[in-house]
Amino acid sequence: MTNQSSDDPPQSRAPDSHMSRRLFGKIAYGVVAVAAVGTATGFSVRAASAKGDLATNLTIIAPAGAGGGWDGFARETQQAMRVNGLANNAQVVNIPGAGGTIGLGKFSTMDGQADNLLATGTAMVGGIALNKSPVGFSDTTLLARVAEDYDVLIAAADSPYNTIDDVVAQWKKDPQGFVWTGGSAGSVDHLVIAQLAQLAGIPGSAITYIPKSGGGEAIQTLLSGTTDFASTGFNEVSDQIEAGRVKALGLAAPERIEGSDIPTMKEQGYEVTLTNWRGYLGAPGITEEETAELVGLLKSTRDSAEWKDALSRNNWTDVWLTGQEFADFVEEDTARVEALLKELGL
Repeated sequence: MTNQSSDDPPQSRAPDSHMSRRLFGKIAYGVVAVAAVGTATGFSVRAASAKGDLATNLTIIAPAGAGGGWDGFARETQQAMRVNGLANNAQVVNIPGAGGTIGLGKFSTMDGQADNLLATGTAMVGGIALNKSPVGFSDTTLLARVAEDYDVLIAAADSPYNTIDDVVAQWKKDPQGFVWTGGSAGSVDHLVIAQLAQLAGIPGSAITYIPKSGGGEAIQTLLSGTTDFASTGFNEVSDQIEAGRVKALGLAAPERIEGSDIPTMKEQGYEVTLTNWRGYLGAPGITEEETAELVGLLKSTRDSAEWKDALSRNNWTDVWLTGQEFADFVEEDTARVEALLKELGL
């Protein structure tokens, strides 16, 4: 996952210049995204041609490559919709790149096209900040936060560290001496480590971090002794924890995951609150009626037995949120992520 931007301060440019550069950026993102669609999939994003009947013509855009977290989220949504007859003809299109902002850039040009959904989440919050994206959440229609999953801090099975306190005590003595790994720079994995460092009084800029493509690669670096600790998605490494190849030190979750005895960081005294949330955006310029219809479609999907099964299989937690509460959450999450990125010097 690649998270990548604080928007330039409004006062730094004259209004006309700001608007023209923003418009140019949106067009440029759209051009790049069109090329991305052509190379990433055999499909194309469909224009809104079935207004008032979204169930017959729905495209779910995953702003990442096939096999990633957003792709899995979009395809689980697609399957639950199809099985329940909510959107029989739903298709998934992948537009990867730049922490989801290539897909976001394309989506921001689809004015009024209500039969398209864009998957979003924590990675996109970071992507907008790191890439200085010319488009953001305000260029879309917020629909719903749907689910979230959690990172877990792991170490090699023979590591002398067994708790977060063990780690922090030694980390404080030599902040740059411990080597951490996880997803790309600025990813949720990196930000979880930064938040833990912040709570422990360790400067984020002192973190030694080696980015990897996923939990599998992270485990290999632990086993080879190249790194000391990893932060990665629990659902990526739960089987390796169960098999005893690595040990779990703490979950970045509000409470323990059902069926797991891994303690949270919160119960160990470190309130790491950053979670990997996922949700959906609607296109800009859609009507209130279309917005309500899309939210209703997502809610019916969320209430289905198939979606509940998806939550269980993927170790996702239901965190349904819509309307102003969702808008407030996005604003708060953006501020939190931007602060952590600044702490990391990114």
